[in-house]
Amino acid sequence: MPELPEVETTCRGIAPHIVGRTVREVIVREPRLRWPVPAKLNQLMSGARFMSVSRRAKYLLVKTERGILMVHLGMSGSLRIMPADTPPLFHDHIDVVLDDGRCLRYHDPRRFGSFHWLESEQHPLLDHLGPEPLSDTFNGAYLYERSRARRIHVKQFIMDGKVVVGVGNIYANEALFMASIHPARGAGRIAAARYERLADTIKQVLGAAIEQGGTTLRDFVGGDGSPGYFAQQLRVYGREGQPCRVCQSQLKEIRQGGRSTVLCSQCQR
Repeated sequence: MPELPEVETTCRGIAPHIVGRTVREVIVREPRLRWPVPAKLNQLMSGARFMSVSRRAKYLLVKTERGILMVHLGMSGSLRIMPADTPPLFHDHIDVVLDDGRCLRYHDPRRFGSFHWLESEQHPLLDHLGPEPLSDTFNGAYLYERSRARRIHVKQFIMDGKVVVGVGNIYANEALFMASIHPARGAGRIAAARYERLADTIKQVLGAAIEQGGTTLRDFVGGDGSPGYFAQQLRVYGREGQPCRVCQSQLKEIRQGGRSTVLCSQCQR
């Protein structure tokens, strides 16, 4: 599933190609995504000019003169720029055709993504989100305050979008390892100093992933068609049974909330 760095990579990848361009038409081949594609999307967007592309959590906000196209990539979605006359593949569900003969094409085999039309940046899917992890408002003091009296595991705590957005499973594994915090420790039992370290490592791992183009996942393709390479830098995720890069102990895997967690029992006590 594309996580925050992959979505940020897509945002940066498509922006130079569409900002300032005008929409010629919107072709919807398959409206049955996670939520139905707005029936009048072509009517709403045709003739509109793209003003900017930004990201909020894992949502892309593509602003036009008339409103905002909000896109979620779901489990397997991707956006790519290509010539508008390129024959669509089976899972190429939507084309936003531009005035320069190219299109922004949405590909989604599992159809868990979504397209929404917004009049403003207010939307129920955005209203209760936590701060951005790379913002100044996200820090150790904030995590410590939000965690008091919380009994859930710290990994589940930092993956809660109401606490902080965009810390998906891969990057939660990595950040907790770098902070030397056991992922099954209760969120309310972690000291303020440890949360300072955790906030810093979350920023480090997400920042590094964005710089390197996001994690290479089977279903992800960047906005310019190039995959990310951060997977080569992963310290624990996907490395169960292999030696820890710090102490050489064998990494082990546990299950938390139906998700895989890989940790080092020596480094993360």
